[in-house]
Amino acid sequence: QVHVVESGGGLVQAGGSLRLSCAASGSTSSSNIMGWYRQLPGKQRELVAHISHVGVTNYADSVKGRFTISRGNARNTVYLQMNSLKPEDTAVYYCNFRSVEGTYWCQGTQVTVSS
Repeated sequence: QVHVVESGGGLVQAGGSLRLSCAASGSTSSSNIMGWYRQLPGKQRELVAHISHVGVTNYADSVKGRFTISRGNARNTVYLQMNSLKPEDTAVYYCNFRSVEGTYWCQGTQVTVSS
């Protein structure tokens, strides 16, 4: 069973920065994609960014040039550096892990950007 844990998030003023961390344990697969999605109340969960096990990245247009996703040195860890944050980035952010074993989510962390 894969277990996904996320940390980071919180309250920041517009223009500020935050860093999210995510670690997935229990996977025996050598291939995976990890990333973040976000969700506003009453809206669908949307992709923010993801990165493959070989470092191929994909970003939502709304965060390109402001957010950077990267792999950590520890196995199955990823980071999301969020710069130049805007009030519209306010949402619950969920870390996601996908492999042949299945799709797994963390519980989510609130990111609030005040204007």
